[in-house]
Amino acid sequence: MLPVNSTIFSYFLVTGIPGLEDLYIWISVPFCAMFLITLVANWTIVTVIWSEQTLHAPMYLFLAMLAASDLGLSLFTFPTMLRIFLLDAREMTASACFTQMFFIHTFQDLESAVILAMAFDRYVAISHPLHYHSILTNGVIVRIGLAIAVRTLTVQVPLPILLRRLNFCHSNVLSHSYCLHPDIIKLSCSNTRVNSIFGLFVMLSTMGLDFLLILLSYVLILKTVLSMSSHTGRLKALNTCISHLCAVVLFFTPMICLSMLHRFGPRLPPYVYVTLANMHFFIPPVMNPIVYVVKTKQIRDKIRKLFIKKAHEKAHVTSIT
Repeated sequence: MLPVNSTIFSYFLVTGIPGLEDLYIWISVPFCAMFLITLVANWTIVTVIWSEQTLHAPMYLFLAMLAASDLGLSLFTFPTMLRIFLLDAREMTASACFTQMFFIHTFQDLESAVILAMAFDRYVAISHPLHYHSILTNGVIVRIGLAIAVRTLTVQVPLPILLRRLNFCHSNVLSHSYCLHPDIIKLSCSNTRVNSIFGLFVMLSTMGLDFLLILLSYVLILKTVLSMSSHTGRLKALNTCISHLCAVVLFFTPMICLSMLHRFGPRLPPYVYVTLANMHFFIPPVMNPIVYVVKTKQIRDKIRKLFIKKAHEKAHVTSIT
């Protein structure tokens, strides 16, 4: 039953950063810069790893998957927020909102699974170095990638389908700058029990399970590292994990903090919750490529080689013309 005199909405209004509306033009400048850095940095990493045969190793292939996930996540979050800041364009049709929600959660789950695969890669490299290449063959990498894609699509495809059976009449104002599943179902005046249970199952069976398995991987890695007799060997082994640990912290920390604040924290201004949510979606795509380029000499060298090659080709074309 719908409430008496209720209006069924067919569109949603996304929200910027509450309380900072007068600063949107200024806020858009760093967000535009972040979006540009994200696109260039992640696309460069994907291109370099794809084109360089010497980088077709497990560690770099997983890094390419991570960069591709970051690209997808950015393309479905940054533009919506920039539309709000620059054009004050907040309205989204229900179909557009559900589509954005599907792709955001899909790339979010893909990134979580890839970070887990990278944790497995570090565990094998440190605990079984002599069998590393025999365990993580190209065929195994392909199967891992397919398993990640199948798992993600299996749990994400039903979400927009289940949403289409709901009516939205309480309000049509979302609390974020993009469409998220928990945010959408809060606005429904239909029975959302199935949606809530399935949404919780998706979160626990993807990012929740991935986080626990990543912790388990590092427990096993620490056990191996502490068993090494050489202090230099222990430091070298741990150093190979720094980039991945940064990716784990950048991806999971804002999400965990936001969840804890919602459930146990004091009542804070709305922009605090919005900022934490934005950090979860915007910071990892910007910082992951920077961290990996800074920490990985092979990637730096190949990127430098690529740009030098492009510069030489451009100079050659210019001299001919």
